[in-house]
Amino acid sequence: MIAVGSDHAGFKLKMKIIEYLSILGLAIKDHGTFSSERADYPKFAHAVADHVASMEGVTGILVCGSANGVAMSANKHEGIRCAVCWTEEIAQLARAHNDANIIAIPARFIEVGEALRAVEAFRNTTFEGGRHRQRVDQIPR
Repeated sequence: MIAVGSDHAGFKLKMKIIEYLSILGLAIKDHGTFSSERADYPKFAHAVADHVASMEGVTGILVCGSANGVAMSANKHEGIRCAVCWTEEIAQLARAHNDANIIAIPARFIEVGEALRAVEAFRNTTFEGGRHRQRVDQIPR
């Protein structure tokens, strides 16, 4: 299961990501927004973070203009490690080294193709553990 959400600035890119994930046959829960009309990002970030925190094996994707607002909001939730990712490599490292369970994508600063590559890297990378576990364990839950 992948929980997704965006504000108005990220709506179009979120829909492209949902289309891509649907083609792959993945289960998706869209927490909104459902249009390009102005919407406050914390509402959608909190919904995705709640979903990810409450269910084993669920990851999340958030999209807003800069990705900062949704990441800051999501990271207020216990057990959430949301990373701002604007390249495939950063998404891969966020999973492998930081055990990120949500990525935040900056819609105003990334092309659709790169965003989809970042999503794919996030989905297909596992946490390496080892020395990284010691560091992740120092992040307050």
